[in-house]
Amino acid sequence: SRLCGLPRLVQQLFRMERAKLWLLFALRALTVSCCAGLLVDVLVDRYEIPKYCPREVQTEDFIRYHFNGTFHADGKKFDSRVRSHDRGKAFISQVGLGRLITGMDRGLQGMCVGERRRITIPPHLAYGSVGTGGVIPPDAVLVYDVLLLDVWNAEDKVEVRTISKPAACNRTAAASDFIRCHYNGTLLSGAAFDSSRSRNATYDTYLGQNDVLKGLDEGLLGMCVGERRIIIVPPFLAYGESGHGTLVPPQATLVFDVLLVDLFNPKDDLIVEVKEAPEGCARRTAVGDFIRYHYNGTFQDGTAFDSSYRRNSTYNTYIGLGYVIQGMDKALQGLCAGEKRRVTVPPHMAYGETGVGELIPSSAVLVFDIHVIDFHNPKDPVQIRVVHKPQDCSPTSEADDLIQYRYNCSLMDGTLLYSSDQFEAPSLTTLGANQLISGLEEGLSGMCVGERREVIVPPHWGHGENGAGGVPGSAVLLFQLELVELQKGVPEGFVFVWLGDVPEPLFPAMDLDGDRQVPLDEFAAFIKRQVKEGKGRLRPGAEADAVIGDMFNHQDRNKDGKVTEEELRPREEEEAERATRDEL
Repeated sequence: SRLCGLPRLVQQLFRMERAKLWLLFALRALTVSCCAGLLVDVLVDRYEIPKYCPREVQTEDFIRYHFNGTFHADGKKFDSRVRSHDRGKAFISQVGLGRLITGMDRGLQGMCVGERRRITIPPHLAYGSVGTGGVIPPDAVLVYDVLLLDVWNAEDKVEVRTISKPAACNRTAAASDFIRCHYNGTLLSGAAFDSSRSRNATYDTYLGQNDVLKGLDEGLLGMCVGERRIIIVPPFLAYGESGHGTLVPPQATLVFDVLLVDLFNPKDDLIVEVKEAPEGCARRTAVGDFIRYHYNGTFQDGTAFDSSYRRNSTYNTYIGLGYVIQGMDKALQGLCAGEKRRVTVPPHMAYGETGVGELIPSSAVLVFDIHVIDFHNPKDPVQIRVVHKPQDCSPTSEADDLIQYRYNCSLMDGTLLYSSDQFEAPSLTTLGANQLISGLEEGLSGMCVGERREVIVPPHWGHGENGAGGVPGSAVLLFQLELVELQKGVPEGFVFVWLGDVPEPLFPAMDLDGDRQVPLDEFAAFIKRQVKEGKGRLRPGAEADAVIGDMFNHQDRNKDGKVTEEELRPREEEEAERATRDEL
């Protein structure tokens, strides 16, 4: 009862969490201030324990830790050469094999990374009655405040924990693949040593070619694009005894939080996936064709880099002539109008190691979701398909005819541009009068009343590269046509043509009353009778009286209100006769 502090020590021993106490009371005096305290085993106080402890220190484990060593008696520190905190360098050792004093071997057992312990060690488990080197006196009770930084074992392997994985994974990373990934690198203690995100650039490397740490190389295998992993690499598969720079100490376990952004192999070809194929594809794109298509461009992780939809304008180009990246030049061949495809282009068929400024990173795999709007070849003719033709299909339209027709004009994807239904009456035009685009003129020629057609007009027969109001540049147009009315016409420059033999002689046939002169009313009656009997035709689309009046005024050369036989003679005959007289 005279041994001061004994009851308090016994109570402390019984409160310990893990240590088995040897209740062997040996009355050995400890040289501590005025009294002697009795310790029979290591006393452990776990005063700071991490919430998550995936691994505890066991015999034969290697550990890296900081510590402060003090005397129990007066709280003074040992020699500064022994204090890891004072040296600024962690202490590394193996546990349970006698490389530490017995008390430390015992006191470190079951410790977690990030844990702080106070380990009190009696002399017989420390330096005993002898002490050491003038630093530790005989029979000293030692107190170690320990912070565990790292733990590993020679049998450790790379540990991989999958945090998230995409629902679809058609391909995983393998040796010889090239990957782009983001990562945060920390020590096992949580201290950061590197991050690709802080550099705002992915980490790019080949797998299986000793371009990265051996353990990280192993941990990256089998990953999918979009997958996130925690990869824990033991020191001997990382930087080992040498460490790396000032942030990775020797014998450090490394933890990589990795997101795989991109993946390809230098031997990769295009990957083409047909999303939607139209029925009845009569023609597919080929080298030399000109194509208009929409696209969304993303990287393999789904990050968008470009879109024609966003610009509200198709991308237009020739196919197979080097106007686009090699992969797209190849991918645009063999498509139908209206087809939708997903095309994955490896970097060696895209922008390679150079990339494009801040838009396309180096060695990026590109994914294009494309929708073909239309395509054509500069040599394409107008395509005409007769939808309906009446049994009696005569006469048919030709140059100079006045026609009335209905139409719908749309793009090849079905987008309606114009329709005659928007107006009160069908459209009216004279064929060959340069009132229509040449492709529509072609499509309307040779039709009979009641006939219906579908006509495909390539841009060089339509509105060309510049387009027109509401019509995009280089657009192929689809016309649905119906001929409603047809009035046969007369050649350009004429207002009346004979459809049969001209009456011979002409003037007496025109001079109905035989008075050797033909006034306007007589002239008009004659012309109208020829038209009615199908012997002649006036230019359609104009008032008959106005046309006949113009004809009369043309023949009434002296403007006396009547036409004589002399005035009716063709000017060519008069000029020929005058020339003959001059020669004589």
